[in-house]
Amino acid sequence: MLTILSPSKTQDFADESLDTQQIQHTEPALLKESGLLVRELRKKSVDDIQQLMSVSEKIASLNHERFQQFTTPFSPDNARQALLAFKGDVYTDIAIHDYSEEDFAFAQQHLRILSGLYGMLKPLDLIQPYRLEMKTKLSNKRGKDLYQFWGDRITQQLNTALQQQDSKVLVNLASNEYFKALQPGKVAGEIITPVFKEHKNGKYQIVAIFAKRARGKMANFIIRNRIDQPEQLKTFAEDRYEYSENLSSDKEWVFVR
Repeated sequence: MLTILSPSKTQDFADESLDTQQIQHTEPALLKESGLLVRELRKKSVDDIQQLMSVSEKIASLNHERFQQFTTPFSPDNARQALLAFKGDVYTDIAIHDYSEEDFAFAQQHLRILSGLYGMLKPLDLIQPYRLEMKTKLSNKRGKDLYQFWGDRITQQLNTALQQQDSKVLVNLASNEYFKALQPGKVAGEIITPVFKEHKNGKYQIVAIFAKRARGKMANFIIRNRIDQPEQLKTFAEDRYEYSENLSSDKEWVFVR
């Protein structure tokens, strides 16, 4: 069983509470592809990036500098493991500070993080600071945006990872923006999408901030409990969530509170 997550715009490369030098690290499988994107982005001015990404001048300037400073090869001296670097809402409840070597090893085998710049990442793949959402309409030699740039490359990488799983199931904990980077019809396994809903005003509905955090909670639950069979997901009961058989379908498993 393989789980996918979205990345986070919020990243921390200065946190010294973990000795990143002592934690295993690997290289992104699609790093050469990332270099092609950086080559395109280096052509952009600060104003270009501001318009492309719809961000403030300060954020545009920061990322202009990041793209100019992007350098390979990656090492623990100039990069950080992805799971340790991402700090947004999805990652709030992924308890990396409590992870054992075995927890990181299980995550490395069973978790993948989708990325606009890196395509697909293992948790311990080194990354350098960046901002590049998958929905960004960055024109490139392969097409008009990042979806066309990545094509079926991310799906191929996932299929390679799925072949190594006992259970050929992809658990989709990514946002719609990032899941769209896959070609579901070509995924070599069953896809299950957990959905998290709150009881509000007499009905169950998705509340974005809570759903983001719940996706991270479930990813953490999978890692800490060594979940490798989809039926085990139904036991997820953290933060008062419970599986709703009545609201669920074969492909969409709904958890409510």
